[in-house]
Amino acid sequence: MAKGKVLIVDDEPDIVNLIKFILERKGFETIVARDGQVAIDMAIAEKPDLILLDAVMPVMNGYEACRQLKENPATKSIPIVMLSAKSQRAEIQMGIQKGAHDYICKPFDPKGFASGIEEILKELKPVGDK
Repeated sequence: MAKGKVLIVDDEPDIVNLIKFILERKGFETIVARDGQVAIDMAIAEKPDLILLDAVMPVMNGYEACRQLKENPATKSIPIVMLSAKSQRAEIQMGIQKGAHDYICKPFDPKGFASGIEEILKELKPVGDK
């Protein structure tokens, strides 16, 4: 049984493959979107436990996708972690202001990445869930 379903939203295939590898080895189910608009559609249809959302993508950037996901009643309770090479304080604050639970800067430590995702999901799991 999977530890949870994670929607990975990034337009860089190498990053997507790395994240999929890391999370699937830890027992997560992963699904992938390549832009913000597809991410919104997939989040509504798939109801993931967590969304990893790149900030810079074609069609719709991650900040706008995050805002729309948090405004939509069908997706507003899904935790979002922004994942970006943009590590300036203003960029991080923008992600949090748009509704992201956390912000991970690229490049990240692969060894600690899955543990961090597990901690976020554990922290946000409703009382009574097992």
